[in-house]
Amino acid sequence: MHRPKTIQLFLPDGNARSVRIAEITSRTVQAIQVPRTKLSLAAERAETAQVGVYFLLGEDEDTGKPLVYVGEAEDCLKRLGQHHRSKDFWQRAVVVVSKTSALTKAHVKYLEGYCYEQIQAAGRYALVNAATPTKSFLPEPAVADVLDTFDTMQILLSTLGFPLFEPLASKSPETHLYHCTGRGASARGEYTEDGLVVLAGSTAAADEVPSASASVRGLRQRLRDESVLEVTPEGPHRFTRDHAFASPSAAAGAVLGRTANGWVEWKDAAGRTLDEIERA
Repeated sequence: MHRPKTIQLFLPDGNARSVRIAEITSRTVQAIQVPRTKLSLAAERAETAQVGVYFLLGEDEDTGKPLVYVGEAEDCLKRLGQHHRSKDFWQRAVVVVSKTSALTKAHVKYLEGYCYEQIQAAGRYALVNAATPTKSFLPEPAVADVLDTFDTMQILLSTLGFPLFEPLASKSPETHLYHCTGRGASARGEYTEDGLVVLAGSTAAADEVPSASASVRGLRQRLRDESVLEVTPEGPHRFTRDHAFASPSAAAGAVLGRTANGWVEWKDAAGRTLDEIERA
């Protein structure tokens, strides 16, 4: 269960697009967001030159898919400088440290491996690590402490705009599912903070109607190019993974292969439209 929290954001140079330091006021964990162009400012902050876990964030130039590299270091600032010289894909980094210097090399090595597993499971970001990090051995009480740190880290990263560990769809038994059918397609979706998420395994029309708009045709082709939509020899396309659409209408258009009003095309098991439920 989520409980209310107070999160403090500190802007060292007063610029909201520059270095930002986030913390839950009752916790000892800090997350420092560092734009690549502001490494010199980050070097003036003692927070970044500590033992910690860090994330390099960017996107694939061809597909726009968000990319992440997860690592750990005894001096995160020094490691960011090394990656500045050796890795091109990233535009921002987030460093996670303890305000009380409570994290050790063993702690962050365990966190690195655990974060890698959780990012992979969530599926929002493509991992670019050349090798899979291995978790260090920790006694059970230390693991409990590290996982508590992870819980705080997850909240802070999402607050900074990087929901690395949060699946697009909850897939909980209590989730209100919507369906979109027609032209041989049968899709299931969730209406979330990210938009309308079409679930993996859903099917989409095998082609576009002649009157389909250029935007619908372009969207479906991008989904094919990114292997989100799998072309089958016969029958409808298949969604290979969960995919978030900015609007219900874009999701319906991708599923049906035609221009569609998603607010009325997406319906729950009782036949109520998304419009009736979400905009009543």
